[in-house]
Amino acid sequence: MLEFYHTYNRGTEKRKIFLEDTDYLRAVHDAYEFNDVDDVVNIAYRFDKSPPSFLLEKQRQKLVNLICWNLMPNHYHFFLCPIRDNGLSKYHKKFGVGFTNFFNNKYKRSGVLFQGKYKKVRVVNDTQALQLICYIHANPLDLWKPDWKKTGLNNSEIVRAMDFLENKYRWSSHLDWLGIKNFPSLIDNNFISRFFETPEKYREFFMNWLKYYSKNIKSVQQLLKNMGVGLP
Repeated sequence: MLEFYHTYNRGTEKRKIFLEDTDYLRAVHDAYEFNDVDDVVNIAYRFDKSPPSFLLEKQRQKLVNLICWNLMPNHYHFFLCPIRDNGLSKYHKKFGVGFTNFFNNKYKRSGVLFQGKYKKVRVVNDTQALQLICYIHANPLDLWKPDWKKTGLNNSEIVRAMDFLENKYRWSSHLDWLGIKNFPSLIDNNFISRFFETPEKYREFFMNWLKYYSKNIKSVQQLLKNMGVGLP
């Protein structure tokens, strides 16, 4: 039986782990390349001069099916399904070690980068899944309007929020869920049709979720509280 998890981690002492676009791109590269039973050869790739190779699908023996994801300046979120024994832990270990080695080499530092082991919450039904997908995809709005979670969004602000997510922030799977190719090879696109007939249906649902954010976030917070973890 398949199990689904929301996983996340942040930088040690809440430090930034993505300082520029090439850092985000490296994390996307790692999220793709390390999702493989086999070892990764091209771990030193920097994307300084040429486009990333993972834009083209390659044969992999995946550890997990990644459903949605988001990268923020000091943390990340994944929603995924392990498809091999210990796939979840193996994937996060490879991702954490690989990105830390890249970051420490690039910025001439040493030591741990992440705040301990990744956190995980099992998602047990479709209602929880939908809440978490929207929460993960809405995270970047903190960069657009830091107080939006406290004040809420009116209709015109929701339109501007969608513009930000669709045109000014590419470091999540939100665009791919909307049918806009961003990093489509990173996620299991078949999962989208489990909930939504079309990208337009997803967009409508997501905008409605933003409209009633204060009510929806309570469901997410209660889920994580019951699991004994916090929400970044």
